[in-house]
Amino acid sequence: MRYTQLRSFHAVAETESVTAAARNLNVSQPTLTTQIRQLEEEYSIELFVRTGRRMHLTDAGRQLQQITRRIMANEADARDFLAESQELRTGHLRVGAVGPFHATEMLVAFHARYPQIALSVSIGNSNIVLKNLLEFESDVAVLAYVEDDERLWFSQYSKDAIVAFGRRDHPLFAPHRDGIRIAELHGEPMVAREHGSNTRRASDEAMAIAHVRPKIVMEIGSREAVREAVASGAGFGFVSSAEYIGDDRIRRLPILDAEIFNYAHIVCRRDRLQSRLISAFLEVTRLLSNS
Repeated sequence: MRYTQLRSFHAVAETESVTAAARNLNVSQPTLTTQIRQLEEEYSIELFVRTGRRMHLTDAGRQLQQITRRIMANEADARDFLAESQELRTGHLRVGAVGPFHATEMLVAFHARYPQIALSVSIGNSNIVLKNLLEFESDVAVLAYVEDDERLWFSQYSKDAIVAFGRRDHPLFAPHRDGIRIAELHGEPMVAREHGSNTRRASDEAMAIAHVRPKIVMEIGSREAVREAVASGAGFGFVSSAEYIGDDRIRRLPILDAEIFNYAHIVCRRDRLQSRLISAFLEVTRLLSNS
């Protein structure tokens, strides 16, 4: 097995096209096809199912793709290290986040310190963001909740209260009220975040402890869409106080007798802690969280 064979396999696996992969690697299509065929023949394994011009990964191909993603990520780290001198002057940092609030302030601070580094951010729920991090599709992640995993390094960045919010004409959110007791939410129509959201996980746990069962009328995978549904009168919702966006139609109130929090953690793969780009980002976020 040669590195060029793995590189060819990875390029085709990522694009599902020999034509696109050959163009990306600046090699001929017959060369790519030969290298992949040699790899399959050498190990008596089928990596692709060929359908017309498309190359679809088999189960074995998908498993090998996870390995080659690690190899290519390490190669990218090596390129960045060799291209940089004492200062970070080139590279591309990919950040995954469950929400824009904390990620934005981190990215702004990082850009101010390293303006020549390209930055990209992808937003998704916790399950998606963690999956992308583990599969080397992002370099660092901003996650609300992290389970113990020997593959991961993480550090708490912030801790924000989760509050309830509803339409201003809802009796529980009337102007004279300064808070809500969790038992008052029992049986109330609720617009919930999707499973996989930390806001959903934390609020569900708090209500379960209090034996509170709201009537979930909608499950929505977007903070903005939850806010609009609540503002339209569909029910109350939960949101992190740091991510609450004011609106004349709605009002937020703290939960008086239950502690419900949303956390922000900086997470990366433990085997990539030595990456200069990642370590630089971690240093910037450490200074931010201590400020």
